[in-house]
Amino acid sequence: MSKTVSLHDLSKLSPAQRAQLLVRSEADLGPIIEKVRPIIAAVKAEGDAALARFAQQFDKAPVTPDRIAATPAEFTAAFDAVESEVVAAIEYAVDGIRRFHEAQKPEEMWMKEIRPGAYAGDRSTPIPSVACYVPRGKGSFPSVVMMTTIPAVVAGVPRIAIVTPPGPDGNVDAATLVAAKLAGVKEVYKCGGAQGVAAVAYGTQTVPKMAKIVGPGSPYVVAAKRLLADVIDPGIPAGPSESIILCDETANGRVAALDLIVESEHGPDSSAFLVTHSRAVAEAARQALPQHWQRMGEQRVAFSSTVLCGPRGGIVLAPDFDQAITFVNDYAPEHLEILGKDPFAYLGRIQNAGEILLGEHTPVPLGNFVLGPNAVLPTSGQARTCSPLSVFDFMKRSSIGYVTASAYPGLAKHARVLATYEGFDGHANAVSSMREQAMKS
Repeated sequence: MSKTVSLHDLSKLSPAQRAQLLVRSEADLGPIIEKVRPIIAAVKAEGDAALARFAQQFDKAPVTPDRIAATPAEFTAAFDAVESEVVAAIEYAVDGIRRFHEAQKPEEMWMKEIRPGAYAGDRSTPIPSVACYVPRGKGSFPSVVMMTTIPAVVAGVPRIAIVTPPGPDGNVDAATLVAAKLAGVKEVYKCGGAQGVAAVAYGTQTVPKMAKIVGPGSPYVVAAKRLLADVIDPGIPAGPSESIILCDETANGRVAALDLIVESEHGPDSSAFLVTHSRAVAEAARQALPQHWQRMGEQRVAFSSTVLCGPRGGIVLAPDFDQAITFVNDYAPEHLEILGKDPFAYLGRIQNAGEILLGEHTPVPLGNFVLGPNAVLPTSGQARTCSPLSVFDFMKRSSIGYVTASAYPGLAKHARVLATYEGFDGHANAVSSMREQAMKS
């Protein structure tokens, strides 16, 4: 491997150079947004005809307007096409992911006595529909099917659909159909990219209009979600993959290198850093990376090396561990893995991360596939304010209130004072003596 893994020494970087390390590939969507606008407009105007045309143009797939939806026969054929070992792994993952999200699901309704005779609480109900976006451009992702659809199924969403790019044969990836079936989803549509987002935002002759869309995607998908945010709920921001492997001086550099590769192999638009204050750990990882690449396929090596030898990846060497943690919190990574003899010692100091995986026996692939917590996570620094995809993303809350006759006078007195102060005559009248007179009439 002739390329040199990037080494970013924080002690030698200017504030501007340090800030540049925090920038992700989808930071400037301006040019992409302009390319996406006509795609969205065409889908809105032409429906299935536009989807078929874009499938042929962008995916090189022989999709016709009457073959947008995956058929029952295609679902059946998928189980024959996927090896039994893979089907078993999907079944195992489905079980773990379902268990986690069932435990996460809130109770249907709760009420608490706020004051004697005055009750308030929440009632949780599922959203009416959701589209789950499953990418395909750089691989096959049945894991994304499971992570996006299972919490929706657990939440009780009445209508769940998958949109995904078709392959060169015009079909949906077989493992994607297997995962959909095992998760309990029957609707899968052959439309990816910006056109897939537009399809579920507006609806076409075949694809239903949906209330929300979730799932990771390319900058084109992110741009389409942004443009259509007033038409469809775009869900949490989930762009190209990113990770930080945080290592103290006790971490094994060779193990850290293995885990650093994980998110970097998704594509050249990914971001992946090993962050440490230990030069020994940094050098051990840096030396191990080419050896690990030798045991990977050519395409994945190309993706990983592009990231780790470029400006959005590699080793970040901090002056001390405090500054290493500060960098992590400033970066707010999608995936954070902490390596060292006592990773729990640092957990309380992490403020911003989509997921936090602790110790060398909890590598990112376990979280991505089988551990249970959702692997659809906020990207591009949005972990500062956003959470992982969860059952809550497929449910909405209605506040519930009930006041008894004996409790009413005390609450009404203070409500009337505030209403009067804010100048709302109707509010004040509704909790005045006029109410008692009206109730007696």
